[in-house]
Amino acid sequence: MSPSSKSSLPPFDPTDPLGIDDLLDPEDLAVRDTVRNWAADRVLPHVAEWYENGELPVIRELARELGSIGALGMSLSGYGCAGATAVQYGLACLELEAADSGIRSLVSVQGSLAMYAIHRFGSEEQKQQWLPRMAAGEVIGCFGLTEPDHGSDPASMRTHAKRDGDDWVLNGRKMWITNGSVAGVAVVWAQTEDGIRGFLVPAGTPGFSAPEIKHKWSLRASVTSELVLDDVRLPADAVLPEVTGLRGPLSCLSHARYGIVWGAMGAARSCFEAAVDYAKSREQFGRPIGGFQLTQAKLADMAVELHKGILLAHHLGRRMDAGRLRPEQVSFGKLNNVREAIEICRTARTILGANGISLEYPVMRHATNLESVLTYEGTVEMHQLVLGKALTGLDAFR
Repeated sequence: MSPSSKSSLPPFDPTDPLGIDDLLDPEDLAVRDTVRNWAADRVLPHVAEWYENGELPVIRELARELGSIGALGMSLSGYGCAGATAVQYGLACLELEAADSGIRSLVSVQGSLAMYAIHRFGSEEQKQQWLPRMAAGEVIGCFGLTEPDHGSDPASMRTHAKRDGDDWVLNGRKMWITNGSVAGVAVVWAQTEDGIRGFLVPAGTPGFSAPEIKHKWSLRASVTSELVLDDVRLPADAVLPEVTGLRGPLSCLSHARYGIVWGAMGAARSCFEAAVDYAKSREQFGRPIGGFQLTQAKLADMAVELHKGILLAHHLGRRMDAGRLRPEQVSFGKLNNVREAIEICRTARTILGANGISLEYPVMRHATNLESVLTYEGTVEMHQLVLGKALTGLDAFR
């Protein structure tokens, strides 16, 4: 390389060491910056207090604000949705989770689970009734699949719906439901004589309640609930007409898992940045700890895994935009990125030492949040088995 060509190289950017921003067009950057600025203004000044108190007291207000910037159902088209690309949705998830996993969960459940289910499997009347208000944040949605005794095996769910004349009557329980107690509508999956079906259950329907789950040590700045259905009577048009069987809820979960692939890297980035800043200012033995080889080795390894994970998320996003993303590839991304994000957070904690457990810094908050992200929407083991089956052609689930 000649001296002239070497001097034309862009400077090394410690915040983007691989130059990943070169993959983004101006619209992508605008989406990212809009969400980043919103989170910096509306979430970061308050999230430590919300987390410590175990509450998200302004969730309805935040939902309306997220709707105003087009972040709810943003990858869906029509009905007031932004029609953003998969990559733009992913960038939004990264920025939201860099603030807190609970905020990203609010957006993921609203858009990738509840709204996605209605958009893909609902009737035109259901879409018109719910999606515009959900896109605006005027109505919050939740997604009822997991049960107290059935998480990884949703086919064995006990919640059931039976016909009674023209109506449906639902009975059962759902557990660990994000947004449940503040939702205006719940997408509930239940066994029927025809197979598993999805139902739209408006809040206030007799027999339906959503008590909030307390005493969590993870996702504390998030609303998590149980859904209770005791002889909930719904009209015939409450069922999602365009799907029967597990294909419905599993396709929604695949869309939400894609957002996690990006979001986990947001939590990791926040911890990495905190570790770098701390290492440059914290002095021991007469100089900043960032000047010691062992600390630099940690930071280098963290940076490698962080930006590899972001590259993986970009690749999967481009495949989704091209209509070529397979569920097994989403499992690949979720398995790798959440696992590596947790390791980055734990390593950041060692750099911060005792300060790493303080809510003055984001590290322990992200680390405990990621313990939930690690197992929801598919545990590590389930995604390993998904990939194992894809690699060998042999089913090891049972």
